[in-house]
Amino acid sequence: MNQSDARFSPISPEEELVGKACVNAAYTVHKALGPGLLEKVYEVCFCHVLTKNGFHVKRQLNIPIVFDDIVFDEGLRLDVLVNDLVICELKALETVNPVWEAQILSRLKLTGKRLGYLINFNVPLIKDGIKRFVF
Repeated sequence: MNQSDARFSPISPEEELVGKACVNAAYTVHKALGPGLLEKVYEVCFCHVLTKNGFHVKRQLNIPIVFDDIVFDEGLRLDVLVNDLVICELKALETVNPVWEAQILSRLKLTGKRLGYLINFNVPLIKDGIKRFVF
C-alpha cells in the first residue's frame, strides 16, 4: 500500500446516499426531458426532484475564496449543493470541456466537500454524461 492509499478514506454512507439520489435525479430528469434544453431547465427540474425526495438543495451558491489571508466573496459559484455534502455541476453542452473536471475538483477542495458530480444533460444516454469525483 503506498502512502496516498493509506491516507484515503471512503466517503460516508450519508454521502453515498446523497450521491445516489443525485444520479437518480439526473436519470429522472433526462428520461422526462431528453437532451437539447438549456442548463437552467435541467437545474430547476433536477433540484425539484431532489427536494421532492426529501433532500435539502441550494442552487447557485457563492463560494468565498481565501487568498493571502483575505476572504473574497465574489469567487466561485456552485450550481447545486445537496444536503451540504455533495456538489453537482450541471451542463447542457455538446462539447465536453476538460477544464470542467479541474473546476469540480477545485470546488471540492475549496469547500472541504469530498463528493461531486459533473452532469452533462446534452447526451443521448445520461449514463455517458455523469462523472463522479471523490476528493
